[in-house]
Amino acid sequence: MTLTAPITIVTPPLAAARRQLSDAAAYLELDHGLFEMLARPRREMTVSVPLRRDDGSIALYEGYRVQHNLSRGPAKGGIRFSERVDLDEVRALAMWMTWKCALVDIPYGGAKGGVTIDPRGHSRAELERVTRRYASELGEFIGPERDIPAPDIGTDEQTMAWILDTVSTGRGVTLPGTVTGKPLALGGSLGRADATSLGVTVIALEALASYGLLPYRPTAAVQGFGKVGAGAARLLAEAGVRVVAVSDQYGALHRSDGIDVVALEAHVGREGTVVGFAGADALDADELLALQVDILAPCAIEGVLHAGNAHRVRARIVVEGANGPTTPEADEVLRDRGVLVVPDILANAGGVVVSYFEWAQAHQAYRWTAQEVEERLRARMTETWRLVHRTAERTGRSLRETATVIAVERVADAHRLRGLYP
Repeated sequence: MTLTAPITIVTPPLAAARRQLSDAAAYLELDHGLFEMLARPRREMTVSVPLRRDDGSIALYEGYRVQHNLSRGPAKGGIRFSERVDLDEVRALAMWMTWKCALVDIPYGGAKGGVTIDPRGHSRAELERVTRRYASELGEFIGPERDIPAPDIGTDEQTMAWILDTVSTGRGVTLPGTVTGKPLALGGSLGRADATSLGVTVIALEALASYGLLPYRPTAAVQGFGKVGAGAARLLAEAGVRVVAVSDQYGALHRSDGIDVVALEAHVGREGTVVGFAGADALDADELLALQVDILAPCAIEGVLHAGNAHRVRARIVVEGANGPTTPEADEVLRDRGVLVVPDILANAGGVVVSYFEWAQAHQAYRWTAQEVEERLRARMTETWRLVHRTAERTGRSLRETATVIAVERVADAHRLRGLYP
């Protein structure tokens, strides 16, 4: 008889997002009509993105932009280039952005966008053509007072520069507030590059302090050594946390007395992967999630902690650097096992906070110092942590339930105050 491994069904991101909203709406006793308005995107667009490749052939890709909610301000959210992108994923990410912006109390609604393309298989010139065509197809859908994109998986400050130029050229005026996460030379903000990572670090340190672990050089494992994970690993190490394991899509590393993160970043800069780094031992990527550490920081993609592996997690605290890395089923398992999960809408909100600062600077035509940006980011993240943590302790609810309730209530209040037109 042949034995086969059990199939693990991972809850899709949109189903997970709607379940979280449903739980919050029930707790808040929202009426059905308001719940339906919050559960569905306000606007969404699907566009075809044709590309003339460098060899002269034509390829066609699908692009999306979803504006989930506009009650608290213009839409805000990243653009990702990934072969995994589909409309339901973008809908989920846009909804989470709405709650994230409301939780840290910045005047935005949530949005998200993407193109279903593998950027690793394209030249820089091809990516520029894809970006500009995608931005032009969105047309009046985006802009400084409507919907402000930012970098995400597979995109960066150069991508934002192309979008800024495309939108500005089409409207005959330079609009620095069109995007955030753009180069400093085009009005970007000091401190933006590490903003999400710094937010993750601030929240991780607050969570460690709540357990009384900070004086004892706590340990951390970081899953996903990309823009967010690499920065978080470096900043955690600088704060005295021993980063004992990291991984990327190609492999994982482990060193019990701590990895030299700065040296690892240099290696990744040369090789494009953590694999082959001489300062640590190779590790099975799945085993990283099961290491006995104080902090586990999933910083890659959605759904990495699910019903099939949550029982193996031995970390005391999970800090979600990625969006939606823990499924609802895994949430239940981790809570039953006493693992503290700090939700994405709190843990990785540093990026959108500094995006708001960048947008505000664009409107002021005045640049803040790096110290001002960092101090304001730390203050906003710490204030939000204390509100969520204090409320969770008082109500006996999880940090995710508490954070979602606070955020949904703020958006619902904005709906009620604005009323229904006509």
